[in-house]
Amino acid sequence: MKRLTREESGLTREEYTMLARLTTPTKIQGFLDTLAFNWEKGGDTHRSPRSVLATRRAHCIEGALLAATALWIAGEPPLIMNLSPQAGRGDFDHVVALFKRGGRYGAISKTNHAVLRFRDPVYRTPRELALSYFHEWFLPKTGEKVLECYSKPLDLCKRFGTAWITAENDLWEVADALDATPHYDLVPKGNWRFVRNADAMELAAGSVAEWKKHHPGT
Repeated sequence: MKRLTREESGLTREEYTMLARLTTPTKIQGFLDTLAFNWEKGGDTHRSPRSVLATRRAHCIEGALLAATALWIAGEPPLIMNLSPQAGRGDFDHVVALFKRGGRYGAISKTNHAVLRFRDPVYRTPRELALSYFHEWFLPKTGEKVLECYSKPLDLCKRFGTAWITAENDLWEVADALDATPHYDLVPKGNWRFVRNADAMELAAGSVAEWKKHHPGT
C-alpha cells in the first residue's frame, strides 16, 4: 500500500515525524505502552490520533486509531477490528489494529490489563487471532468467559479517507461504523455450557492493571 504522506495526513511536521519513527508494529506497541490510560473522567471520548498525541492518553479504540495511522505512514493498510463480549454481561468491546507479516495476522492493542495485549503475527485469519483472546477474557468477579464475536476488519482509508486523523471532535462515526460491520460468533451456541470459568490463579493474573485511576498521568 502507498505510504501516507504528511500532506495527505494533515498532521504537523512534528506529529508526523513522531509517528513516522514507529516503523514496526513492535515500535508502535512500545509507544502506545508509554501513553497513560484514558479513564474518560470528563465523559466518553473517541479521540483522534492528533488528540491522543496532544493529551498522551488513550483507551483501546483511541490507541487502535493511532496505531492504524502509524501503520499507514509505514505503508501498511490502516485496519482495525472489534472484539465484542456477550451483551448484558457488564463488559465492554475491545478494538485492536491489525497488521500482517509473512501472510499472518498480528494485533496492536492499547489496554490497561495484563491480558488482551499485543499479538505476534502468527495467526492465519482474523478469526484465529480473535480466538487467542478468548481464554483471557473473563469477568473479574465470577471468572466467566464472555468473548462472543469479532468483526470483519475495517479499512479506515477506504471508509473514511484521512479526516479522522486530525479531527477535533470525537470520532463516534468510526465507532458506529465498526459496530455496523459484520460480526462473527466464536463459540457454537451449544458449546457455551462447556466453557470453564477462570480459576483462582487466572483471576489473580487478570487483576493486574498497568495504570491506576489515581495515577498523576491519568
